[in-house]
Amino acid sequence: MKLYIVPTPIGNLQDMTFRAIDVLKSVDLILAEDTRTSGKLLKHFDISTPSQSHHMHNEHKTVDGLIDKLKSGVTMALISDAGTPAISDPGFLLTRACIENNIQVDCLPGATAFVPALVNSGMPNDKFVFEGFLPVKKGRQTRLLFLAEETRTIIFYESPHKLIKTLTQFCEYFGDNRPVSVSRELSKLYEETIRGTAKDVLEYYTNKPPKGEIVVVVGGKK
Repeated sequence: MKLYIVPTPIGNLQDMTFRAIDVLKSVDLILAEDTRTSGKLLKHFDISTPSQSHHMHNEHKTVDGLIDKLKSGVTMALISDAGTPAISDPGFLLTRACIENNIQVDCLPGATAFVPALVNSGMPNDKFVFEGFLPVKKGRQTRLLFLAEETRTIIFYESPHKLIKTLTQFCEYFGDNRPVSVSRELSKLYEETIRGTAKDVLEYYTNKPPKGEIVVVVGGKK
């Protein structure tokens, strides 16, 4: 009766840990954000454990049933498409339910995109704020106004088609000269980190539309 939270590589499959592979092979069931995406990973490491989908659209409905299975003695591992589950991915609801039902939760250490992005940025990392994705519409302006006064380094996740809008708003709310670092495709073949002022980084990506997974690190207010 245990739930394992198992991080998976954010790009480079060599970042998978030996322990993560052992756990995924030993549990009774793997909960995957997208079984098609995870299927490639499992096949690569010769993991034949049965899997079922557990994602943001069904997790509210499936948690109770999963808790019942865990109570019956089934061991499970939760994985997301990339990185550590529950960090801007499904996982929190099930983890909380396990704790409330005295079911052991074991979170393995492993890949999380914002850590290398923060270190690569060259900005202070002794204190930082992880914001994940900004609100798409409702509450976005309020959040940006609040974060404009934040003195610690701030970390965001962003999609490529929204990056220009977000950088434009950083210039508007934080100022053109606020330090910004954008890390893209971390651990993959075309990994890059672009550093500069908000205005400089906006200009770069306006001329070179971004692709792939993106982490944006913003310096705190001085």
